Amino acid sequence: MVRTIVGLYLRELGGWISSAHLVALMNSLGTTPQVTRTAISRLKKKGILDQQSRKETPGFALTATGEQILARGDRRIFEPRSMGSTDSWCLLSYSIPEAERERRHQLRKHLQGIGGGLITPGLWIFPDYLRAEVWEILRVLGLEDHATIIVSNLLEFTGTAQETASAWWDLGALAELHDAFLEQNQAVTTEGQASAEESFAAYVRAIDSWRTIPYVDPGLPDSFLPKDWPGHRSAELFLSIQASHAVAAHSFAASLNAVG
Repeated sequence: MVRTIVGLYLRELGGWISSAHLVALMNSLGTTPQVTRTAISRLKKKGILDQQSRKETPGFALTATGEQILARGDRRIFEPRSMGSTDSWCLLSYSIPEAERERRHQLRKHLQGIGGGLITPGLWIFPDYLRAEVWEILRVLGLEDHATIIVSNLLEFTGTAQETASAWWDLGALAELHDAFLEQNQAVTTEGQASAEESFAAYVRAIDSWRTIPYVDPGLPDSFLPKDWPGHRSAELFLSIQASHAVAAHSFAASLNAVG
């Protein structure tokens, strides 16, 4: 949950946090200092945090890379999107030589990681609102010249839309993610009766269990989804928890700054 705390509060705290402050925040979630240090080490290795002291106080600063990663995450996590019945689709076709198979593997991994559906090898489909992210992946991997993107608001296929979606996306796995979020957070009160510390714990845990879902779930139209799709209920619960606890959670996080 260190990454979640970093994503939620480090920028609001000026891009730097003392070691004691971060440990205190994690301790309020029942996490031991040893586990916290291990998680911090991972973020340093990923280039998200740099160890940095200020006025002889040890702490951690958010890197430029970390800023970019968190900014992209904000758009996904806090503004869950879904397609309307008339919205456009983005199709990506590519042909990458066998000599570049490692980059091809990386491309597939990244496309799946933003919620892409695999139609056939070398042909992927996304809601058009993900087109900019597709282009960014191609740019970072240097594969723009190997790819073509087509935008269309018409798809024709045999079978039903739900059958087609199940062939292109793993809807069962996505449903399990939403069900797990609902199970883990259904007891969270959204009636404003929690203390600041309780709000902090509830909000951070909710974000931590939610934050990967908007990446892998592209937000398909209702016609492509099974009836009683749990994604609708999980998004509603997430937004309700955010509205009820975000402000108090921030106040609690800022109040512990004195320990650093």
